[in-house]
This record gives sequence, C-alpha cells and structure tokens, in this order.
Amino acid sequence: MSRPPIEALVKIIVSGFEPFGGDKTNSSWEAVKLLPDSLEGAEVVKVQLPVSFRKVKDLIPLILEEHKPTLLLLTGQASGISSLHVERVAINVMDARIADNDNYKPEDEPIYPGAPAAYFATIPVKRAVESIRAAGVPAAVSNSAGTFVCNAAMYTALHYVESVKMGTLVGFVHVPASPLQALQGNIPSMAPGLAARGIEACIKACIQYQRTITGDL
Repeated sequence: MSRPPIEALVKIIVSGFEPFGGDKTNSSWEAVKLLPDSLEGAEVVKVQLPVSFRKVKDLIPLILEEHKPTLLLLTGQASGISSLHVERVAINVMDARIADNDNYKPEDEPIYPGAPAAYFATIPVKRAVESIRAAGVPAAVSNSAGTFVCNAAMYTALHYVESVKMGTLVGFVHVPASPLQALQGNIPSMAPGLAARGIEACIKACIQYQRTITGDL
C-alpha cells in the first residue's frame, strides 16, 4: 500500500496577534488573514493569539497538541522596522516596556523557571529570508525577538516542542506596522498584502526544508 503524498500529511499553523498598546489593528494579523487556506497542498490554519503572557503560555501547547502541525509559524508586529524580520532566537525572560492586554507587566521574570536560557528557531532562518526576498519582499535575519509577548510565544512553542519531542518546526516573523498605523506615528510601514506575500514565501521555504530533512522530495 503506497503512502499518501507529503502534502496530505502537512498542516501549517500561522498565527498573528490581536491589537495592543492602543492600536485598533495588529499588522501581523492583518497579513495572516490574507494568506490562502492551503499552500502546495498543505492546509493552512490561521490563529489569532492574545497579547497576554499568561494566555499564550496556556494556548500554544493546546494548539500544538490539537493540530500536531508540521510547521508553526508565529508572527507579530514590530513598530520601527521596515522589513520582515525572521527571528533566530527566543530567550527565557519576560521584561515588558508596557503592560500586556491583561495589564500584566513583568520585569526580569523567566517564562519557565529552570528552563534553558534560550532556544534557536527550528525553521531554516536564512533560507526563509532568501525566499522572502526572492518574492520581492524586504527581509532580514533578526537575532532578538525582544522580551515582550512575541518572544514569550516563540519561546513557549520551542520549549514545548522540545519537551515533548514533537517534530514540529517552529519559527517567528516580525511584521512592520501597517501604513495606517504609520500615518499615526510617522514610522516605517509595510502593506498587509506585501507582508502576506513574504510570509507565504517563508512558509514555502519551510515546507521545502521539511521535505528535504525527511527525504520526501
């Protein structure tokens, strides 16, 4: 009996965040909403995460267990950047400049006491950047996901996948502010459609990488 093609086995979770800090929108979710429901035969499930340290720690393991995806690509908004930033590292610390949406403002607190200081993304970071750029979207490698909820989400996902020995690839992409947000703050921006094109290219690079490491070419 022949096994099903790799496309039939692949499920991708892509997340963005809800608005925070007084904004009415979040550029990451505006981009994620524009993604297709499937890519190269792989199902794409879109999830909006709360801007809450405590809630993402609870939700992300549940999402991983429910869907058991091949890829979890988290995205978040980063005001002040002008290109998509593919994150390399998540660190075990919560240190918030502003309170999250639950009015929690941790300072120098570990996400998981006693856990490793940091985890590297398991997606092919540089290959993803090259793929995004090839799609005509500015992109760069970033070596710091910050210390706010974005970093907490990335760390939580990587920590859980490592702890339960799940084969899911985990990565994070920071998205610039949208043009509407930039008008209010005079900051760099990227249109949601362009950001979505870059995220799609990142996903395709990750799918190809997954096929390479499993031998399903």
